[in-house]
Amino acid sequence: QRKVRREIIEHPGAAAMLAFDEKGKVLLVKQHRFPHGYILEIPAGTLEKGEKPIDCAHREIIEETGYEAKKMTKLVSYFPSVGYNKEEINIFVASGTKKKFDLKLDNDEFITVVKMDIKKLIQMIKTGKIIDSKTICAVMIYAAKKKLF
Repeated sequence: QRKVRREIIEHPGAAAMLAFDEKGKVLLVKQHRFPHGYILEIPAGTLEKGEKPIDCAHREIIEETGYEAKKMTKLVSYFPSVGYNKEEINIFVASGTKKKFDLKLDNDEFITVVKMDIKKLIQMIKTGKIIDSKTICAVMIYAAKKKLF
């Protein structure tokens, strides 16, 4: 009998949103992520204790973009690091969005909202310019369902 030692990271889970503004542009956030520098990604955040993923999605889109979404539709859930991490990311499509608030960032947050056409975003994924897994997952699954490529 072999003994194996594993380290597992406990994580409460997260919610992420593929959100579109009033003109159909994807809302992305540009933020600094150690050790990769500044990257573009969809808005996302960690679930608070007892919080449902859909409630986290509504909270995080406001916190990270200043937009409010009328509707969140579940797109997919996935586990980004199955070998050592219990994190599950629940991805929603945010629709009926409207700019409602100015950003109120924490001292350790450096976020800029970037709006982009989804076809340009798909091209950036294909050329390796987007490196964030939740963004790649959300955009490509959405694009496949909508037959955008």
